[in-house]
Amino acid sequence: MISLLQHHTFALPAFATSLIRIEQLNELNQVDWHIPFIILGEGSNTVFVDDFQGQIIQIANKGISVNETDASYIIEASAGENWHSFVSFCVKQGMYGLENLALIPGTVGAAPVQNIGAYGVEVKDVITKVSGFNIVTGEHQVLTNEECEFAYRDSIFKHALLGKFIITSVEFELQKEWQANLSYGPLQFLQAPTAQQVMDEVIAIRSSKLPDPKLQPNSGSFFKNPIVSNGLAQSLLEKYPSMPSYFVSDKQIKLAAGWLIEQANLKGYKIGGVEVSEKQALVLINSDGAVNKDLLAMITHIQKAVLAKFGVALEHEVRLIAKSGETKVEAPTCHK
Repeated sequence: MISLLQHHTFALPAFATSLIRIEQLNELNQVDWHIPFIILGEGSNTVFVDDFQGQIIQIANKGISVNETDASYIIEASAGENWHSFVSFCVKQGMYGLENLALIPGTVGAAPVQNIGAYGVEVKDVITKVSGFNIVTGEHQVLTNEECEFAYRDSIFKHALLGKFIITSVEFELQKEWQANLSYGPLQFLQAPTAQQVMDEVIAIRSSKLPDPKLQPNSGSFFKNPIVSNGLAQSLLEKYPSMPSYFVSDKQIKLAAGWLIEQANLKGYKIGGVEVSEKQALVLINSDGAVNKDLLAMITHIQKAVLAKFGVALEHEVRLIAKSGETKVEAPTCHK
């Protein structure tokens, strides 16, 4: 058995049957895919809430290549590259467009699975292709942006290709004609910034809100920002005029999960060794030797409290792994 304590940033005690580290793509052909498995990068968006009865496949291949056209840079990055290091590399090389996504933990390969996003940018906006290993056919396959079926914190890799496709590299296209995206929050106060200045501000904002998992074990933003009907959003705004809200469509509005949790008076709330961060209510911290039942109880408590106060169901963004694979703590759909 292999301890997983050091392989996920929330650091709950858990074990797996084995761990296979993939550094070369041909090593994927040597894996016995009949044994239950979980794909893992740096474990920043995955929490093991039980011992996993199978093998962990850790994607750790490296490499970045750059080509360019008259209008854009075409960048292919291996799935095992650290995401923030990749963003920093692009900005330093004068290739702009990813700076709003700085300091998001994890790997390049995890980025399209979650369709990571921050400060007005989603990674789907710049992805052109995703390459990977199709477990069913045993062959390498390339998917276009459209074939990835991107949605809010979602993609085909969470659905039709879940457990069937291992991302090995991602291709991005960054336009040479760059304009800073300052549409979101504190970035609006920047005056004609460079891409480096945008990245520096994003890093400063995230650092002020999100605890370093090396110092306080956590998985970053734990819940998705809920998308609700326009009608529900308007009724809540009448009651809470300062509630952050973001236009999605004529029928849907996105709310800030962290604000909802904070307004439910849960900042600093503890269950066992799990605590809602005092700095950012969207973050749960392993503050004192937490075990799986503490985290599961906290998720349920937050979901129930937010539903009771606002009538909004929260869904956890972080991937939870139990004995036989991925599991979910379902948000209640009604309150009494």
